[in-house]
Amino acid sequence: MTAFHENLVRMRFDRLVAVLLLLQRREQVTAAEVSRELDVSERTARRDLEALAMAGVPVYSVRGRGGGWRLVGGARTDLSGLTASEARALFLAVGPASGATPAMKAALRKLVHALPKPFQMEAEAAASSLVVDPQRWGASRIEPRPPRFLDELQDAVIRGVQVSLGYVDGKGVETRRTVHPLGIVAKGPVWYLVSNTETGRRVFRIDRVSSADPTENPVQRPGDFDLAESWNEIAEEVDRKRTPLEVSAVCTPEGIGVLRMALGDRLDVGGPTTDGRVAVVIRGPNEYILAGELSGLVEWVEVTAPPGVRHRMASIGNALVERYGRPRTGGGLHSS
Repeated sequence: MTAFHENLVRMRFDRLVAVLLLLQRREQVTAAEVSRELDVSERTARRDLEALAMAGVPVYSVRGRGGGWRLVGGARTDLSGLTASEARALFLAVGPASGATPAMKAALRKLVHALPKPFQMEAEAAASSLVVDPQRWGASRIEPRPPRFLDELQDAVIRGVQVSLGYVDGKGVETRRTVHPLGIVAKGPVWYLVSNTETGRRVFRIDRVSSADPTENPVQRPGDFDLAESWNEIAEEVDRKRTPLEVSAVCTPEGIGVLRMALGDRLDVGGPTTDGRVAVVIRGPNEYILAGELSGLVEWVEVTAPPGVRHRMASIGNALVERYGRPRTGGGLHSS
């Protein structure tokens, strides 16, 4: 991530866009005017303006009486002081990955039209090139190695060019293929590339990419493609493959919090039952693992189906009683 992007991420993105639009409309603004327009303190307005300048946006201050803040080239440049890379960085920072509100998206559309024509397409592409999904897959807390080719692949997504991709799969086998990059996803700490290939849509872990050589051939992008919707479909499919078995159960109300902590997004909470408990559905890879997990939660949970999980839990209970239900004999310490 560039220093420009890092500085923008630290700011309130709605204010960032509002300040830029204000600068575009007027020849010059003061911190006091920004404060009144955006309903923030003058100190906050001044800090935002200074952060924009430090981040690389072509904004500068005019000192002395009658001073204020201006865009390089004047307000009628329609933000033409932005370079292509700066415009892209701006829209990466304030695009859908930032959790933009509807009002924010409307402001973005206005800002797109304020950009110079050559930058508009790349700015729009940057705004839709990244999705952030904070929930990691699995329980592993091992951090992946930094993705070497993240910047190159994101650039290819934004420019809309195909990439000759070297990739090492989970078994250590390296292959090379030409892909059509469609978007980048941050899933927890792991980065993924969503692409079209000769065999259909594929997802690649970017930390397993061994080389990424952009071509000049344009990406073949489905006309109705939406990265966020596509990723939701991919994530649901992966979750179904990782946890194909569903267990129906009832849980005491006070146990729901315990289940959430233990099971995360593998838990679906339903409505109340006639006896005051709560219906839940729990997903897992197989009966053996789910029975082991849920045996430690019997204080709160009663499994109702499938029978195989209930039988395995009963076996686990019998084994626990056999091992721990009788007093130990021998091997202890005796006083004389």
